[in-house]
Amino acid sequence: MRKMILAAAVAAAVPAAGNPPFAGATLTNPAAPPDIALRDQHGRLVRLSALHGKAVLLTFLYTHCPDVCPLTAANINTALGLLGAQSKGVVVLAVSVDPKGDTLSAVRVFVRSHHLRPQFHYLTGPAPALERVWRAYKVQAVRNGKDALVDHTLYTLLVDRKGIARVLFDSLARPPAIAHDLRLVLK
Repeated sequence: MRKMILAAAVAAAVPAAGNPPFAGATLTNPAAPPDIALRDQHGRLVRLSALHGKAVLLTFLYTHCPDVCPLTAANINTALGLLGAQSKGVVVLAVSVDPKGDTLSAVRVFVRSHHLRPQFHYLTGPAPALERVWRAYKVQAVRNGKDALVDHTLYTLLVDRKGIARVLFDSLARPPAIAHDLRLVLK
């Protein structure tokens, strides 16, 4: 795999006393994550801070990824399907790690070709705006010049309905685990 894992965050994510029994790595010091304000595939401005009352899955993808990004999107999409009607209480924010390749057209094709549910907001923006988000979330993204692939940090953060980050999933999180933890924060 060509992705870097956010080792520091994963190492800090261990079960914490008194928290619900999450399937994913439970953050030991849950806190509100940094705000994000980027445009989605419909051109709408999406702010993380405006999503209180919803569970949010926040991840970092790029449209031309040949392996883990489509798998991550598919696993999140399947988890939403496992939730049934509860999925209306969930929003997915996929932040681009490829400002050059993730054009509005490429993003729309990715969303359509992967049959992503309406809860998915694929967020893009100019490189400086995306780089601020990457820094805030400790995400590295490096374009490989010879084949246009992007080596990047890939994880999914689960934010509860009060806007507090609770769980960190690695790039191979399975749909049942994601759905399980979403159900816990939707209670």
